[in-house]
Amino acid sequence: MLRKLTQENRRITEPPSEIVIKRPLARERETLAVKTVLRAIEGQRYVCDANWNGRNVIVKVFSNKIHARRHLKREWRGLSILQARGLNAPKPLFTGQTETGEWAVVTERIANCTTALKVFQEAQDQQAKSDLLWRVCTELAREHNKAVAQMDLHLGNFVLTNNKVFALDAGQMKFYKAPLGRRQSITQLAILICSFGGWDSLPLEKLCQQYARGRGWHFNRWDQRYLQKQLEVQRKRLQRRALKKTMRTSKRHIRIRTTEYLAVFDRDFCQGLEPAEFVGQIDSLMDSGQILKKGNTCYVSRTKWNGKDIVVKRYNHKDFFHSLRHTIKKSRARRSWLNAQLLRMINMEAPAPLAFVERLRTNLLWNSYLVTEYVAGQTLYEFLEDSKVTDRQRSEAAEQVAQVLNRLGENRISHGDLKHSNIIINDTAAVLTDLDAMRAHRFSLPYKIMRIRDIKRIRRNWPDFESLNITR
Repeated sequence: MLRKLTQENRRITEPPSEIVIKRPLARERETLAVKTVLRAIEGQRYVCDANWNGRNVIVKVFSNKIHARRHLKREWRGLSILQARGLNAPKPLFTGQTETGEWAVVTERIANCTTALKVFQEAQDQQAKSDLLWRVCTELAREHNKAVAQMDLHLGNFVLTNNKVFALDAGQMKFYKAPLGRRQSITQLAILICSFGGWDSLPLEKLCQQYARGRGWHFNRWDQRYLQKQLEVQRKRLQRRALKKTMRTSKRHIRIRTTEYLAVFDRDFCQGLEPAEFVGQIDSLMDSGQILKKGNTCYVSRTKWNGKDIVVKRYNHKDFFHSLRHTIKKSRARRSWLNAQLLRMINMEAPAPLAFVERLRTNLLWNSYLVTEYVAGQTLYEFLEDSKVTDRQRSEAAEQVAQVLNRLGENRISHGDLKHSNIIINDTAAVLTDLDAMRAHRFSLPYKIMRIRDIKRIRRNWPDFESLNITR
């Protein structure tokens, strides 16, 4: 498995010098000189910038053994329809099979183009971001008028060149016979808005009015209410999708599965070293580090690996039924990993998740490990008991804790074990730890019950708690 992973990483960073494609209706073979790999998804597809007969092109190679041909047909059909309907999209050139049997589609390369996502991220002020989104919304309105809906709608699937906005990823589009209706259009608009960070600080009303003008509409109160509802729905959908992505191999993470363990690593954490080395020595690393807690349920140690100051928490094996239960409902380390990722997605402070490991015996979870970045500071318990802490520091810390509680409430999240030792106070924020019991609730009643429990737990032995400005 590690050999396969290393080969995949090499393929992404060191592209083949050329790709030879046999066209289905012609005997000749087309040779493309590859410049660089633009994107690669293991086992699915990779996209290259290439040169074909002196012409700059993009080649998308579908490598899934089962679905590759279907994906190719969908991509070619989508590009052809976009061209026929007069929309801005790369011109399709030809398709065929590579020498390794993979299916590929070749399109023109749009000259001097930059993705809308990159432009948005590099924009220096809000006005520049608004101007960019104004142009994208105008192009989205054109697509909807032409009865085209993007199923993978985000700024990375638009490129800008010569004051034009081009749509990419035609294989992820749906085509209709009539322009999109009002509800579907507003849902698409909400998906686009949620795809970029900091959207709640931008003039959304003006963007919506610009889109509505492109459709020949008036954006009324009903539209505004429906948009707000869809923004919440799509925000949660994107969160779920992003969390699933943290469980597989991607640009940011490496997933390894063997008969002995399952592990997911942050790429930066194990950069330059093999993840298997860490798994093999994880227990000895913990024993040689600073032991923070050693109990029957868990073992926590602060140590160093690959130049990083880390905390490793091992959830211990107890008995067969304990392992069976956590095999079914997933390990506490996995839940903590996902919950830490969720908190960071909603701009809340949590120890940076670096890895989690699940040790297996005959496919039964035996024990699990969570690896996080070390966070300096005092626990809330130590902070409140410290006689050296000034009244001003206490006031600032109390405000930080109130912000954490209110942010949890805004997102319908309960911590599940909100005792003082699970909150770290440092110079910048209050940081939540011990996240395996944390839950994001879909329904109001379970959330309200757990919210009351969280507040009761944190208010114990804190005389000034009632003065905090906390939304119940």
